Amino acid sequence: MEYAKDDNEIRDRLTEEQYFVTQHAGTERAFTGCYWDTKESGKYHCIVCGVALFTSETKFDSGTGWPSFSEAVEANSIKRKVDESHGMVRIEALCASCDSHLGHIFNDGPPPTGERFCMNSASLKLVPFDEQV
Repeated sequence: MEYAKDDNEIRDRLTEEQYFVTQHAGTERAFTGCYWDTKESGKYHCIVCGVALFTSETKFDSGTGWPSFSEAVEANSIKRKVDESHGMVRIEALCASCDSHLGHIFNDGPPPTGERFCMNSASLKLVPFDEQV
């Protein structure tokens, strides 16, 4: 299901940092986001549209200062896009439902996927398993 974006509504309910990260492909500073070292269990949802993206079971300490996951909840919940900004070639991770910027995907993660979904805390909302709808 695709999320219909309303920029004014999104801007009104997100913090400045959340809006900048998700709508303008920003990046929070390493070791500053609220989820980089959290151990709480649950599902991580897109802060913009609420779609479930990751679970705490696939979260790992990458040492980078950003929350990192080895795989998405559903393969089709993350859209991949080549990002050639800042003199680098990377794979940008976008929410497949609302196109919000989440972070980047690297090929230096743990088995079984070998991928590291390096996300911005500002693009996520952790919902504990016992509060899932």
